[in-house]
Amino acid sequence: MARPLIVLASTSRYRRQLLERLRLPFEVHAPQVDETPLSAETPRETALRLARAKAENVATQFSGAIVIGSDQTVDLDGRVLGKPLSHDAALAQLQSLQGRSVMFYTALAVAGPGRVQLDCVRTRVTFRKFQSAQLEAYLHADQPYDCAGAAKIESLGIALVDSVESDDPTALIGLPLIRLTSLLSAAGVDVLAGQ
Repeated sequence: MARPLIVLASTSRYRRQLLERLRLPFEVHAPQVDETPLSAETPRETALRLARAKAENVATQFSGAIVIGSDQTVDLDGRVLGKPLSHDAALAQLQSLQGRSVMFYTALAVAGPGRVQLDCVRTRVTFRKFQSAQLEAYLHADQPYDCAGAAKIESLGIALVDSVESDDPTALIGLPLIRLTSLLSAAGVDVLAGQ
């Protein structure tokens, strides 16, 4: 039996690189989803809603495919921190995170024929304190403007954190592969079956 087409509903190069680790053939398609948080949502609810919306949006264009959607938010006192998109916004995010422990929520949606599976991985990150000049140097070096919380843990951003607690080590980078392999298995995709 042929493996169904797998589609990553994302524009994130980080998610694409992570999915490549599973050595499954897949396509990438950009979802058309408004990522604005809703006023009554928690950061976790926002991540789950957006992951689902991305997967469902792209699934309408690929009949019979397995479509993976993901989204990540940072919970700062109940407020969503998303992608900063600019230097000034990234600096403001890092300044607000200094010396704090915050929760990152990385949501997953796997849409297949007739069903959508959802999951969400929590990652607690404790940030160190830095001088403004150090934060500026980091931002110029890593340019993490497309990362929720403005810190690339897989790069120089590791120096910004004191600790990371998660049961899925790739969640903080943007795609929790342990959970994803479970959802793919439930959708009929055996990751270890080879090419």
